Amino acid sequence: MLQKLKNLFIILLLSIFNSVFSQNIITDRPDQTESPNTLNKGNLQIESGYLSLKDRETNSKMTQNLIPTNLFRYGLNNNIELRLLTQFENQEFENVKISGISDLELGIKIKVLKKENINNEISFLTTLIIPSASNDLSINSFGISNRMIFSHTLSDKTGLGYNLGYDYFGSGKGNLTYTLAIGTSLTEKLGFFMEPFGEIVDIKKFILNFDSGFTYLVKDNLQLDCSYGTGINSKMNFFSFGISWLIKKRKKVKNI
Repeated sequence: MLQKLKNLFIILLLSIFNSVFSQNIITDRPDQTESPNTLNKGNLQIESGYLSLKDRETNSKMTQNLIPTNLFRYGLNNNIELRLLTQFENQEFENVKISGISDLELGIKIKVLKKENINNEISFLTTLIIPSASNDLSINSFGISNRMIFSHTLSDKTGLGYNLGYDYFGSGKGNLTYTLAIGTSLTEKLGFFMEPFGEIVDIKKFILNFDSGFTYLVKDNLQLDCSYGTGINSKMNFFSFGISWLIKKRKKVKNI
């Protein structure tokens, strides 16, 4: 089934390489590196997708499917955006299957630095994880995830972004997180990225992963994406694809 979904998505990408649009939408998927971009005031962006992850690190094999995973972003003003993440999750572990809605995640992204005369941007993202799922899918405690987000424009087609963060899920010392992504425009519609990413679990166990993928701009407010990732020092791999839609605030028409 997963192979059929992969083939269908590739065919979809190839079938729509016909017209050129200028890019307007900037998304936080499919890579692990968050963008420092915040939505303009009143704009709403929906980033939805499917992810299938397999973990073979222990003798007990675990498969996780998120379908759909939905990130709702809303521009409170041009420098602050509000965020809501909801996911329907399926897990299979030692022949036990669990499904349901994951813990809700509420976040806020704040623009720290952006000037017209420099090529660097900085933002701060903090997310509150609310233990709203069933016991088997929940972290059963309030959690928090924080990230400092940086990006640098290297050329008119290439950019570099990286995140440094700290997650705490109610026990232990928490996890330090890191990502480093480089993205480039292959055409005016097709983009490619690759990135190492990972975490230092409980401030002692170093995890390194790698992923890469493509984005395709259907039109200035609609984007498709796909990605594949694998563990470098762990037995993990995942595949994802998705769609993002920017809904712009309508401009008021003044009565004459």
